[in-house]
Amino acid sequence: MNVSEAVATRRSVRAFTDQPVDRAVLERVFEKAQRAPSGGNTQPWHGLVLTGEPLQRLIARIALDLPRGREAFAPEYRVYPPELDGAYEERRRGIGEEMYGALRIPREDKPARLAWFARNFQAFGAPVLMLVHTPRYMGPPQWSDIGGWLQTIMLLLREEGLDSCPQEAWAVYAPQIREVVAIPEDHIFFCGLSIGYRDPRAPVNAFPVPRAPLGESIRWRGFGGKSCAGRNFLARWRLLTRH
Repeated sequence: MNVSEAVATRRSVRAFTDQPVDRAVLERVFEKAQRAPSGGNTQPWHGLVLTGEPLQRLIARIALDLPRGREAFAPEYRVYPPELDGAYEERRRGIGEEMYGALRIPREDKPARLAWFARNFQAFGAPVLMLVHTPRYMGPPQWSDIGGWLQTIMLLLREEGLDSCPQEAWAVYAPQIREVVAIPEDHIFFCGLSIGYRDPRAPVNAFPVPRAPLGESIRWRGFGGKSCAGRNFLARWRLLTRH
């Protein structure tokens, strides 16, 4: 599989088989992902990889607080900015409706939607869950580095025939997670990454996930003709360094 194929076939998988994942495969992926770029080579990412009984213990702990609803939420950062609007909010809401449409859960069926939301905290049935954290003093540039690292991991997982789902949803239960697993107190909990083999029969793994047209994200300047900017710079530099 080349990079383009990995990008094209990667998606947030929300239904996994129970096929176990070989630790050696994961070690190979994580070792390669260490080549992900980071500002100043800080490599600010940290991950705790769970499977088997430790994962089930975490799932069971979160299940205790699910009936409390939002009262139990205590994220350590805002997953979405409160002022999110326009196309950004439309995309967020649109993908949710696409997903529930694939699941045939209508908007008015709140219990069924809540039951599906709870699947987040079962890692959608994935046999492996990685919990991601970083020192609290890290800023937006380092968080963007973590995003690049996670994307590198997800593409390498595709190369191995595996799938994943990055889940910021886990952030709402940060205190409960800390009760079960050892995350340093001076670190902020970011997200989970569910890892496993996708269930190809599950409709939730097949609904369309649209992307904005390139023109909404990228602008172009200076293309279409020969640029003399580089030559002009060199000429000015030579002139300044003569004396």
